[in-house]
Amino acid sequence: MKTPKLTVSDILKRKHFEHIQIVAGHQGLNRTVKWVHVMEVTKINKLLRGKELILSTGVGWRENKSLFISFVQQLIECDASGLCIEMGTYASSIPQEIIDLANEHRFPIILFLKEVPFVEITQDIHTYLINQHYQIISNLESYSQELNKKLLSIDHYDEILKFLHHYLGHQVIFKINGKEVELVPKYVKQSKEEQQLFDSVLHSQQKTATQSIRIFGNEYAELSIVSIDKEISEFDLLILDRTATALAQHLLRDLYVEEKKRAQENEWLKSWLEGEHSSEAIFDYLTDHETELKPKGGFVSICRFKSSKQYSNLDITYFKLLFRTIFEQQGFSTFPVDFHNSVVFIMVNKRDIKTWKNRMKMGIKYLMESDFANKKRIPNFLIGVGKFVENISQMDKSYQTALETIKIQNQLGEKANSYFYEDLHIYRIISLIHKYSDLYEVVMEYLEPVIQYDKKYNGKLMETLKVYLACNGSKKETAKRLFVVRQTLYHRIQKLEKLLGDDFMNPEKRLAIEFMIKAYEYLMSNDESQYVQNHK
Repeated sequence: MKTPKLTVSDILKRKHFEHIQIVAGHQGLNRTVKWVHVMEVTKINKLLRGKELILSTGVGWRENKSLFISFVQQLIECDASGLCIEMGTYASSIPQEIIDLANEHRFPIILFLKEVPFVEITQDIHTYLINQHYQIISNLESYSQELNKKLLSIDHYDEILKFLHHYLGHQVIFKINGKEVELVPKYVKQSKEEQQLFDSVLHSQQKTATQSIRIFGNEYAELSIVSIDKEISEFDLLILDRTATALAQHLLRDLYVEEKKRAQENEWLKSWLEGEHSSEAIFDYLTDHETELKPKGGFVSICRFKSSKQYSNLDITYFKLLFRTIFEQQGFSTFPVDFHNSVVFIMVNKRDIKTWKNRMKMGIKYLMESDFANKKRIPNFLIGVGKFVENISQMDKSYQTALETIKIQNQLGEKANSYFYEDLHIYRIISLIHKYSDLYEVVMEYLEPVIQYDKKYNGKLMETLKVYLACNGSKKETAKRLFVVRQTLYHRIQKLEKLLGDDFMNPEKRLAIEFMIKAYEYLMSNDESQYVQNHK
C-alpha cells in the first residue's frame, strides 16, 4: 500500500543516465529526491527547498574554482540531494577540493560524460514524482475511507491501532493520560531488564513519530509509531495524522455517551449533596465508576450561569464533558449534578491533599482559556469552590460553602478576587451578619459622618481613610499612594479625627472601622447599591 521514496540511486538507473561517472559522495546515493531542477546561477540560498537533484552545465562558474566551491557549499547547506554536471562545454574537470567537500558531506556529484537533454530528464523524473504523489493521495484517501467505515462499527479503539499497525507495519504506541501505555503488537515483558532494554531501543531510535490527540483543546492522548529498520516517510506521517483524528472522534463519542449515562444519576448525587448517604454507600458508588479510585477527600464546585436562558441555550452535556476532561487531568474525579441554572460538580480528589487548591486553580485557568469558552459558546458564569472536606460523606458542608461563595461572588461582581470559599475571609463574616441583621444600619453607625461629608463637599475622606488604614498610619506612604502633598493629607486626617473621633486609630476601633469599610463596599456592589438607596 505504501509508495517507496525516490533516491539518487534510483534516478541513476533511469534513461539518459547510461554514460555517467560518480566522482564524489558515493555514501549519499540513498538520499531522497523530491524534485529535479536545472540551475546555472551561483547564488542559490533562497532558491531551493531541500531534496532537489540539481542539473548543471557549469556555465555559472566557468572553471572558476572559488565560485564552484561556493556553489557546492550552498547546495549542501540547502540540503540538495546531489549535483549532476554535463562535462565538456563549460566544465572539463572537478577540483580535488570539491571532491573532498562532497565526500565529507556524503553529497553525490555525478558527471554526464556525453551531452544529455536536460528537458527530457526533468520531464521523465517529474512525471514519475507527480504520479508518485498522486498514488500517495490515492492511498491516503483509501485508508481514510476504510478508517471511517471502522469508526461506524467498532466498539473499542484497539481495532484502530491494529489497523494502523497492519497498514504501515510499524510498532504502534498509544497512551491516554493517566493510563498505561498500550502497544500494538503487544510486547510481553519478561523481566525488568528486558523492559529497560525495550525502552532504550525506543529512545535510541530516531525513527519515531508522535501525534498528540487533543480533545477540547487539551492533550488527551498520544499516538506514536516506531520503525526499527527503515525511515518513517511523509506518507507514514500523513497516515499517523489521519489515524490520530479518527481516534479523537472515537474517544469523543465514547466520552459523550458516557456523559449522557452519568446524567441519569443526577438524583442520587443530589442526595449525596444533602448528606443523605453513608460513607459505605458513597464508596460503593465510586468503585462502580472507577475500580481503583482511592478518594483523598474532596469538595464541591458550582458553575452558575447568569440566567436560565443562557443555561438552556448551552449544550450542557458538552460543557460537563469539557469540565471533566480538564479537571481529570488535574487529579480529580468529577460527578456533575444539574440544577436550575447551575451545574454542581462533586470533586473527588485522587492526589496529594496539599496540592488540591493549586491544581484546581490550574484547571479553572484552562477552562477559562479554552477555545470553547473563548469562542463565546459558553456564556458568562460564576465559579464557586467550597471548603475541602477529608470525609467525602460530608460533601453537604462543602456544598453549602460553595453556595455561599457564589452568593458573595454575585454580590461583589468584579471585586471578587477568588473562586475559593476559604479565600473570602472577611466577606464570609459580612455575608453572615447581613443575613441575620441590618448590616446597613451597623455600617452607618461607624461611617455615616464620613459618607455624608464626601457627599456634601465632594470630598475624598473615605478614600483617604481606606488608604491610611492600609498603610498602617504611615502619613508618608499614604500621601505617596494618594498623590497628594503632606499638608493636604494632614488636613484630611484632622477632618477624620473630628468626624470619627481622635481615637479612630486605636486598635479595637480601627479594626471595627476597617471591617465596616469592607462591609460598605460589599453593600455598594451590584444590586445592594439599590438596597442602600432604599434606606436613605
